[in-house]
Amino acid sequence: MRRRAAEFRRPVRRRLSNWIWVLIGLFSAAGLLLFVLHHNQNEHRLHQTSPVSDEKIEQENVSRNVGEEPKAATSFARQLGEQMTLAKAYVIIAKEHNNLQLAWELSSKIRSCQLLLSKAAMKDEPISLADAEPVIKSLSSLIFKAQDAHYDVATTIMTMKSHIQALEARANAATVQSTLFGQMAAEAIPKNLHCLNVKLTADWHRRPSLQELADKNRNSQRLVDNNLYHFCIFSDNIMAVSVVVNSTVSNAEHPKQLVFHIVTNRVMHGAMQAWFLSNDFKGSTVEIQNFEDFSWLNASYAPVVKQLLDPESRSYYFHGSQDVKVEPKLQNPKYVSLLNHLRFYIPEIFPQLEKIIFLDDDVVVQKELTPLFSLDIHGNVNGAVETCLEAFHRYYKYLNFSNPIISSKFDPQACGWAFGMNVFDLVAWRKKNVTERYHYWQEKNADRTIWKLGTLPAGLLTFYGLTDPLDRRWHVLGLGYDVNIDNRLIDSAAVIHFNGNLKPWLRFSIGRYKPLWERYVNHSHPYLQDCVTS
Repeated sequence: MRRRAAEFRRPVRRRLSNWIWVLIGLFSAAGLLLFVLHHNQNEHRLHQTSPVSDEKIEQENVSRNVGEEPKAATSFARQLGEQMTLAKAYVIIAKEHNNLQLAWELSSKIRSCQLLLSKAAMKDEPISLADAEPVIKSLSSLIFKAQDAHYDVATTIMTMKSHIQALEARANAATVQSTLFGQMAAEAIPKNLHCLNVKLTADWHRRPSLQELADKNRNSQRLVDNNLYHFCIFSDNIMAVSVVVNSTVSNAEHPKQLVFHIVTNRVMHGAMQAWFLSNDFKGSTVEIQNFEDFSWLNASYAPVVKQLLDPESRSYYFHGSQDVKVEPKLQNPKYVSLLNHLRFYIPEIFPQLEKIIFLDDDVVVQKELTPLFSLDIHGNVNGAVETCLEAFHRYYKYLNFSNPIISSKFDPQACGWAFGMNVFDLVAWRKKNVTERYHYWQEKNADRTIWKLGTLPAGLLTFYGLTDPLDRRWHVLGLGYDVNIDNRLIDSAAVIHFNGNLKPWLRFSIGRYKPLWERYVNHSHPYLQDCVTS
């Protein structure tokens, strides 16, 4: 299943913002230097009792640049850097005033400065006075010429401001574009996984023995035995689900006591059955269901189904919105996939179970999870790891607190928590009518004014006051977007979560974390080998 990525700071956004602040700093330095030079020039002219030739003023300006500074190598490099910053500002202003000759001359001298600095850096030698003086003098002369053309400080600041605004606009457009492209890449099914799906689907249809075995397993008493440990996964990604199951059983002391309930769609049902029936997961039990067989999941019962049938909603989710304020990722139809919303119907899907652990398909289990079943969650329905170590994971970041229904019932500073590894007490769930609470909020948000999209905001509302915080080490998030997670935190985690766009089965995943996922892929399977080579 492909789900909404948790909010995060994208590396692209950080790089763009950093460049903008660097440019602002450079332009500010240029404006300050220009002001000082212009002030000195006017002061000098005021003290003259007779006309002074342009040549003399120019010579004095050059002398200030070379003679008044210490003759240290670092001083020459600093002077060259300052002059280049000022000259770059004048290049832009000269072009704005259609003075292309001056702009060309300044650009030529800037290149000479850059060449001198780069040669010094490559040779790891200081810049000598003989090398620096002619460049500084010639550039000073051009800067004086630009000053004499009345390109004053006010003009410089206004020009720089307009260019900064243009850069901001370009940066915002690039951010939106990168978000959109990132979403498209994250949603795409890699060729090797598509190949695997095709081969497994063909197996399911041409091998009646697999279908007979599936029918036999469907009536197994293990599927409803509350003395066993039950896990549920809702997904249409075979390899992702396989890694979740394989990593869980590999780290379990008694894997035969584990039961996995996998729910997928009609398209992937046959392929999912073929994979799990033809592979052994250390004796654990695996059940595959097709949610489209759930007759109760209809528009008269589930508001989300009703909303999906609404023409306006379908247009918004499947054809995009013209509202430029809405993030592209929030218009993605994957967020309204019924596979995503099945987590709110767990008691209906498994009516005879009392406790279950919900796992997303982009997690890897690293430690024994069965102790969670005996964990006291103090009468609550949901046991989850809180994510409020940073401000952007609090309720006000997910919900519209200008809506009086929200502001009157919820604390904007309340901690968010993570979907992905959740312990659900289904007895308490049924007793407190949690699914009805979900229906209530889903109907209230029919016009998308409380939250835009996704299941986490709905979960924050539905399980408000019903969630017990778990130790952070049970569930560590961010491996799908954060490259700087502490290795010690990852090593101590029972479950690591690749939430974000950089999924481990994609080529552009974070290389540092990918081996943590790949170690649980059955690379020896002939279908995988064939699909990789093809």
